[in-house]
Amino acid sequence: MSNPYNSATERASVLGPTLYFKGDLTAEEDLLIQGRVEGSITHTQRLTVGPQGTVKANIKAQLIIVEGTVEGDLHAEKSVFVKDSAKVCGNIFSPTVSITEGANFSGSIDMDGKKAAQQPGKFEPVRPTKAAGGVA
Repeated sequence: MSNPYNSATERASVLGPTLYFKGDLTAEEDLLIQGRVEGSITHTQRLTVGPQGTVKANIKAQLIIVEGTVEGDLHAEKSVFVKDSAKVCGNIFSPTVSITEGANFSGSIDMDGKKAAQQPGKFEPVRPTKAAGGVA
């Protein structure tokens, strides 16, 4: 039987598909979100929003991988990957960004680091212009 959470490493903690978390989430280990999170996420390692994951929060982590849905800004120290199954509505602040063709992305990208150092607060809706997959 295959592991349903195989999109993240074996040592990752998992917020399963039936779990709902509301508030400020802080973690210091790899994390896979397959459930729902609302609030803010501050993370020191890799954070993956799995295909079933839905996040309404600003996210700060070293590495952010989005396969599900995120409404909020993404602040990564190293990199952000938006996969083809992802839907992101928010701004991305990271030195490197990868958006796979087919992903749904609405927001702006800042790769120069001027705003990336800011701490994300509570989620506030963004009204950015729309860009479809294939953006790098």
